[in-house]
Amino acid sequence: MTTSVPERPRPAEKSGPYYSQGIIWSQKDSILKPGNNKRAGEYRRQPSGHSTFHPAPLPPEPPIELTESLQRALSRADRELGRLDGSITTLPNPDLFVAMYVRKEAVLSSQIEGTQSSLQDVLAAEAHLMDAQRPDDVEEVLNYIEALQHGLQRLPTLPVSVRLICEIHEKLLQGTRGGKLTPGQLRKIQNWIGPSGSPIGEASFVPPPPQELPDLLTELEKFLHNDQSLPVLLQIGLAHAQFETIHPFLDGNGRIGRLLIALLLSERDILQKPVLYLSHYFKRHRQRYYDLLQNIRDAGEWEPWLEFFLTGVAEVSAEATETARKILQLREEHRALIAENLGYSAGNGHRILEEMFEHPILSVNRAMKITQTTYAAANALIGRLEDLGLLREITGQKRNRRFRYEPYVQLFDGG
Repeated sequence: MTTSVPERPRPAEKSGPYYSQGIIWSQKDSILKPGNNKRAGEYRRQPSGHSTFHPAPLPPEPPIELTESLQRALSRADRELGRLDGSITTLPNPDLFVAMYVRKEAVLSSQIEGTQSSLQDVLAAEAHLMDAQRPDDVEEVLNYIEALQHGLQRLPTLPVSVRLICEIHEKLLQGTRGGKLTPGQLRKIQNWIGPSGSPIGEASFVPPPPQELPDLLTELEKFLHNDQSLPVLLQIGLAHAQFETIHPFLDGNGRIGRLLIALLLSERDILQKPVLYLSHYFKRHRQRYYDLLQNIRDAGEWEPWLEFFLTGVAEVSAEATETARKILQLREEHRALIAENLGYSAGNGHRILEEMFEHPILSVNRAMKITQTTYAAANALIGRLEDLGLLREITGQKRNRRFRYEPYVQLFDGG
């Protein structure tokens, strides 16, 4: 599923979804669906022949029904978030864990949009390793990391807002395939969602026209900062779905929408460290994710989406808690292994180990700087760490070699 933009003006389409008397006509399956325009919004026929969807303001009316299953999902999500928050505080340096989790999130969120780069590619690019086989789109993943870091750094002085979202969007698209699609600016032409290259008449969804975007985003911003009627996690779930429906940019809407979740979790102090990212969950359940978002628009059914969203929060929190436990165990085991086998060099071995939790790819020159030793001593130390199974040479070269902290990277390199 891709976002399309017109290359030139198109003739009016004869078919398209439209809203009329509480009924939504879906061109996709040619059946009538009952609409609830108070909760979802409405389809409006445009002069050119296609129909656009116009979301109703949040919170939904009638209000969200806290069914028994939705309450259970909310309680489980809150509980797992609490466990995750506690587990992060047990790590010697939580920021190192955050750095790797941000990289993993960037890879998975970008893969949803069709990139091919892996976590290994990102780590190699950060280490300035030249590789002719590396996918060209690794820059898009690196931009995602920069965009997220920019947003987190800005939060203390600038709340989640249209201004911040546009700043992040500019960081995300600069210098990439989407770099010509007005980074940091709301779209000024109509876009639509459907198979790549498909005309607007064959779109699976057409978001609001560009002239309505400022008002829609202002309403979303007001909901985020002025409405306290709902639990925070429900509010974030509603905001993500509403943003994806508004689809305010020509490119990058999916990635920005997923970044929005992370920023809101951080802004609301739900977690002490930004370590919850749902891209892995959305990728595993991609079609259901799209179907539930569309079901909101077609039938005003927010509750199934929110239950899905909360289930994702709970599952990803539990996975992250387990990863934190494994990191702590890995660190203790490897520190003991170094102490038992490296003798007088154990201190320098520990220094390299701690450094690699943040930057898992190491050169001999960098090992020299960490340990303040000679090239020969650093090279010998790396060789001993390699013999212990902690490092693996990844270039296959005799010069300018690089070594990866393989057991640590494997904890994150999945999904």
